[in-house]
Amino acid sequence: MNYQQDGIYESHKSPQGHYDKRLIEKVVQEVENGLPRKEAVRIYGLGKNSLCSWMRQYGSEHYRQHLKRKSYTNLQKRTIVTAVEQGRMTLGEAQAAYGIRSGRTIRGWLLQHKSEKVEICIETTSPMAREKASPEDPGKAALQNALQQAELKIKALNTLIDVAEEQLKIDIRKKSGAKQS
Repeated sequence: MNYQQDGIYESHKSPQGHYDKRLIEKVVQEVENGLPRKEAVRIYGLGKNSLCSWMRQYGSEHYRQHLKRKSYTNLQKRTIVTAVEQGRMTLGEAQAAYGIRSGRTIRGWLLQHKSEKVEICIETTSPMAREKASPEDPGKAALQNALQQAELKIKALNTLIDVAEEQLKIDIRKKSGAKQS
């Protein structure tokens, strides 16, 4: 239903350029009842920013809560990412379980996590080199043990940093591109 056709709001702007409050309330109500925003902008000849502003200002409490972005701590993000990486949850299951609107958000966290993760070089040896190394080589066993210990320390330190950042409300990790003195 077009506001110009029903005759209620023939002049939707006041001389000062403000929209009629009744029109604002009508448009907000229609959007809350399911009218796509793009369609409301087209029908009523509005700007997208005006409609967004109206929805924030005049929308119902339920609708405004729906618009708010949830923020997740680094610890929560790491928990979700770990669950997805380990195959304990799919992207869809993580979205549903944690109330995340888009799978794109989780995919972004996965990429961020991979870039933050300390890359541990995995030794790849040729088949000939594997034949030469004896399975009883005490040096190799000691190196593998040291590698496992280092991986555990890294995991513990990352968790410690996440908890400290959450509790102290400060960023401890350097952001990429930060200048170093």
